[in-house]
Amino acid sequence: MQGYIVLENGDYFTGTLCTELNNPVYGEAVFFTGMTGYQEVVTDPSFHGQMVVFTYPLIGQYGWNAGDNESKSLQPQALIINTLEEEGDHYASETSLCSIAEANDVPVLTDVDTRSLVKVLRDNGDMQAVITTEPPKECSLEDQAPLAELMLIPDVSVQKKIKMNNDGPHIVLWDFGTKESIGNALVELGCAVTIMPWNSTFEEIQAEKPDGVVLSNGPGNPKQMQHLLSDIKQVAESYPVMGICLGHQLLALAHGAETEKLRFGHRGANQPVIDKETNCVYITSQNHSYVVKEESLNGTGFSVKFHNINDGSVEGLVHNARAVFTAQFHPEAHPGPTDSNGLFQQFLTVVAEGKEAALHA
Repeated sequence: MQGYIVLENGDYFTGTLCTELNNPVYGEAVFFTGMTGYQEVVTDPSFHGQMVVFTYPLIGQYGWNAGDNESKSLQPQALIINTLEEEGDHYASETSLCSIAEANDVPVLTDVDTRSLVKVLRDNGDMQAVITTEPPKECSLEDQAPLAELMLIPDVSVQKKIKMNNDGPHIVLWDFGTKESIGNALVELGCAVTIMPWNSTFEEIQAEKPDGVVLSNGPGNPKQMQHLLSDIKQVAESYPVMGICLGHQLLALAHGAETEKLRFGHRGANQPVIDKETNCVYITSQNHSYVVKEESLNGTGFSVKFHNINDGSVEGLVHNARAVFTAQFHPEAHPGPTDSNGLFQQFLTVVAEGKEAALHA
């Protein structure tokens, strides 16, 4: 069946729907720059509400397996692909990307000139879009609320706390749409992990008696979370804290900094980041639309630890007086390089130092 992706500026691109589409589907069109990892992308809660355009031309070639999901659901509104391999071929594959998408009512538009589409998004920025079978000239996006105005986090967070038992330090993972690989990475390092819902209070987290707290990634505009900033700041004043992606942005906001929307975001497995202290360069996995404004950090107690080499934007912070640091990128990767996964061990070293200090207080 022929279908279209129609952008809010009136541009449209024609393709073939490999899944059934009964009604138009709306979302924010964004693009992902990675050669592999489509399964992790499609299950990453940070893509909730977005339509993902894959820049790599061939997608679906290794099928779909049981071990690489980052959540229990498919998260994007739609997938836009140049060439779709409908079967996939890999020893671990159990089904195909197309079959999984169809079973979850996620439209897949293939045979699209994704190179031209991404050029439009780079020039104009991420845009509202619709996937439809209707003539493009008849489509309207005027009544669709921008993604920045929607509260998406309740849709992707756990509803009640989840325990991942282990013998090591107890880490609370504050879930704003966490990738499962974050909790798994902490468990592999020996941590006991308690995953807490997005709307948990400081008192509820305190009651868990954690040794440290990790604020997770998640979708949408961080300023939709203004009502939780005081709790986030209390947590940062009480425990060793690590913020990842959205968690990084929320910690900055909680301390008085500002965030802003990038024109077309960072989404991919090949983003270069430099550590200002060591001049070490990491190739990182990223998925975010918003960044912390560097000029707004004065008076917050934070200094910039990481910069993006491509555009100079802030990629991580360290607090000057407390055991709090952040990364805009994903140390656990999945998909992508594992250059920066040592940040989890750095966090656990800080946690251990905090426990030792408490014992001798």
